Amino acid sequence: MRRKIPFSFLLFCVICISKITWAQAPAYNRSVVETLTSDYYWGRGYTKDGMSKAATYLQNQFKNMGLQPLGKKGYLQPFSYAVNTFPGDMKVEINDKNLRPGKDFIVGEESKGAKAKGKLVQADSITYIDRANAVIIQWQDKLTWSVSTSEADYTLIKVKRGSVAEPIKSYKVKIENKVIEKFEANNVAAIVKGTSQPDSMIFFTAHYDHLGGMGKDTYFPGANDNASGVALLLSLAKYYAAHPQRYSIGFICFAGEEAGLIGSKYFTEHPLVDLKKIRFLINTDLAGTGVDGITVVNATEFPKEFAMMQAINKKENYLSAINARGKAANSDHYWFTEKGVPSFFFYTQGGIAAYHDVDDIAATLPMNEQEDLQKLLITFCENLMK
Repeated sequence: MRRKIPFSFLLFCVICISKITWAQAPAYNRSVVETLTSDYYWGRGYTKDGMSKAATYLQNQFKNMGLQPLGKKGYLQPFSYAVNTFPGDMKVEINDKNLRPGKDFIVGEESKGAKAKGKLVQADSITYIDRANAVIIQWQDKLTWSVSTSEADYTLIKVKRGSVAEPIKSYKVKIENKVIEKFEANNVAAIVKGTSQPDSMIFFTAHYDHLGGMGKDTYFPGANDNASGVALLLSLAKYYAAHPQRYSIGFICFAGEEAGLIGSKYFTEHPLVDLKKIRFLINTDLAGTGVDGITVVNATEFPKEFAMMQAINKKENYLSAINARGKAANSDHYWFTEKGVPSFFFYTQGGIAAYHDVDDIAATLPMNEQEDLQKLLITFCENLMK
């Protein structure tokens, strides 16, 4: 005889499964960060196909979760832009000491290549110049890198103070650069269609690119910036794939953010959906810490929604603080705001200080608030749809 399962037992199982899903979320998020910061993806930048490999990974994640492509031609939205790259030699010697790329020195991202040694003139307390070879060497207390879309007519080398004895008496450099006039990149976009109001949309966005590599042997992992934001976005994508909402929930991973918000600008100029149908957009960048809470950019632009987020956090005690900040062009939300799309950009605060350097690695990224951030955002979206 087949026994009937009590409803109370079914309810208990559902609750248990829900708790297991939440418990497993941080493990998945960490696996994403560890994957994207590995040397296979080479800083998700401009050499060794790092950014292209990352785009393929993201496309496969969306596909395996069962999300639909946002665009008619698939998950990828291609575009191109100019970028200065450093694919080869990256050698600097000062006072007969070989310096370590990323640790002892970085080359200015706008620099041209150089093979030089010569006489240096001290210009000020931190700057030495070889005018004949257009080489500039500067002392720095902290080494941070970026991306340039053009090439300068000089070579700038930033040397960490304490890595070699002062003053600089001799130098030798061999640096290779290559300007790619049309570097091919892709935004990666997917959607979970709404069950009853699919033309109303909420979007989660995060940039997946980072700085890439500086020479053959050194790359910038970009764990907090922004593998952490991508991990949170993908975890939300998994949740909404299993729990479709009344509104459509979209996800965009942007390329070219580090080069000047290029991918998000391209998307808003060539939108894959009607931007007027986006109820709200939430952009996450630097989501790997949070001991001191988060700061929300555009909080003063959209006070009603910010008050809603604060009320949810006060009730549920997810984060230690949600701080307000005004409008700023500091991440991919900006171009959407300029097009009239209500948007927040949030970043976590406290914890590690690694940023745009070789020390932004998965092993030291706490990721202590990813689960609470996900819960906060899911509840926030539920309120947006009321």
